Amino acid sequence: MTRVDLNKHLKAISRRLGFQRDWYLILIGAIIGSITAFGAIAFSAMLAVVTHWAEHVRPTMSIWWLPVIPMGGALITGIMIYLWAREAKGHGVPQVLKALIQRNGNIPLSVGVVKVFASVFTVGSGGSSGTEGPIVQIGATAGSVLCRALNIPREHMRTLVGCGAAAGISSIFNAPIAGVFFVLEILLRDFSIRVFTPIVVASVFSAATTHAFQGSNEAIFFVGDTLADYQFSLLELPSYMVLGVVCGFSAVLFNWTLHTAEDIFEKVPVHAIIKPVIGALLLGLLGIAFLYIPGTDSGDHTPTFFGNGYGTIRWLLNPIAYDGGQAIGGAQIPTFFLLLASLIIIKSVATAFTLGSGGSGGILAPSLYLGAVTGGAFGVLMEQFGLIPANGSPAAYALVGMAAVVAAGTHGPLTAILILFELTRDVYVLLPIMLAAVIATVVSQLIQKDSIYTFKLRREGVLVGAARDLTLLRALRVSDVQQVPLPEEPIYPSDPVSKLITLHATYHVPDFPVVDEQCSYIGMVTGEDMRAALIDREAIPLLLVAELMHDDIPPVRADETLDIVMNKFAKHDVTSLCLVQDTDDGGMKPLGLITRGRVLQRYNKALEES
Repeated sequence: MTRVDLNKHLKAISRRLGFQRDWYLILIGAIIGSITAFGAIAFSAMLAVVTHWAEHVRPTMSIWWLPVIPMGGALITGIMIYLWAREAKGHGVPQVLKALIQRNGNIPLSVGVVKVFASVFTVGSGGSSGTEGPIVQIGATAGSVLCRALNIPREHMRTLVGCGAAAGISSIFNAPIAGVFFVLEILLRDFSIRVFTPIVVASVFSAATTHAFQGSNEAIFFVGDTLADYQFSLLELPSYMVLGVVCGFSAVLFNWTLHTAEDIFEKVPVHAIIKPVIGALLLGLLGIAFLYIPGTDSGDHTPTFFGNGYGTIRWLLNPIAYDGGQAIGGAQIPTFFLLLASLIIIKSVATAFTLGSGGSGGILAPSLYLGAVTGGAFGVLMEQFGLIPANGSPAAYALVGMAAVVAAGTHGPLTAILILFELTRDVYVLLPIMLAAVIATVVSQLIQKDSIYTFKLRREGVLVGAARDLTLLRALRVSDVQQVPLPEEPIYPSDPVSKLITLHATYHVPDFPVVDEQCSYIGMVTGEDMRAALIDREAIPLLLVAELMHDDIPPVRADETLDIVMNKFAKHDVTSLCLVQDTDDGGMKPLGLITRGRVLQRYNKALEES
């Protein structure tokens, strides 16, 4: 049975069951969710093995050898990424966003496979990064590959890639609700029911498969016992509002540090394989300097900011960490406050060394860590001034800070609120989480237009929209728009302008593409230029096409999405663009004209259909 036959059978089955034509995507979403769950389980198992080995070996080494293990992991990462999948470097989500925007979700299998192993060696060896980026890319790759294997229509590929990404978040963080909203709010930016339904199914199947395989359903940062006595007080509202502002600045600092490091490492004149090794060396040196601070070395030579930092987060969410002036390593308050405040900068720089140099991982775990230390430091300061109620604790501020920094960094407050709820399952801090997350997002957006996921994409010229209309435009391509046919006779730069006037009267073409001797597109004469020339009719016999031709008007191709086409129309303010086909000799053969009016007609039709 061929892929086309299988696709037809799936559609036929869905019709017999009484579903609409697209509802077979629910079945595909369930399959993607299950496959991604097994991928996440395997990823977690490999990461645990490498992390355990590194933690076992590190205490047996001198503190001066601390950079060796991260450098070894970075070298393996650099080799794999350079040889097999350049897109696997960095924190993963921007690459998925770029694939969704520019390639309609088409992600090669090699990217997902390399991302798994590269992230395992980066994070497991001590690199300061997390697991959300790898697992999003793994799930998105699974959805993309399965979509191509089953020959699913291209308009559904973005939805199925979203199914994989949601399933990955659901499995790795045991957060099925947050997985759904991560995709809807951050990746697809589309809350329509046609997209929502299969993504929910994929997330549920992924979580259920993971629970069944692992035999447990526990929150990563469960705080039910430690914060059971905490009750949110109205008097704390101003404190949490200020915390939201502080977390907004913390997220902006993290964003700026990471992308500054990426810019610097891109300019470093060394081989791409060596750059992650340099980043790991700098990380190790930073770790050595940190461990020489009194009270920070627990004996295993592992700085608190190495790896995903989950152990430190769990400690900061426990009120015991703040009792009696004692804290991590026995540091005293306000020394503990200074330590936590310094970790905001140290963790940002450590993550910038790891990911900015070309390592592989995610930014959600570092964001959670930054939120915990920011909130913890803020809570310690509040406690020093006697502004925390009797039943309160700085640990509650650490918990709220986690959501606020994630929300500010990703510009996804809804996702941040839900993921913190599912990671901790604490309903008592839900109200301050909501307040601080929204305020932190507003502060971040006022300072930086882009989130940590979209900052680099916008600089590369990739349009990242936030509205339903842009989502529709990305789902449509130039091939979906009816083109205006061209005159059979080609137009050369040496032709007289009078020839265009004759052709316009015959074919009623708004604009005329110009070709060279090989009939390859080189420019355009617009109708506005011809009307300007007609003002002085006596000069027309003396004018050549070359004198009116614009050589800066770009062509379009059949596979380009309409958001890119509309951007070209806006930049050049023309009525039409030339549709071309690339030839084997590097030329561009004109096929027809794509007018702004027909693009808008196709968009309006898509709006009605949706």
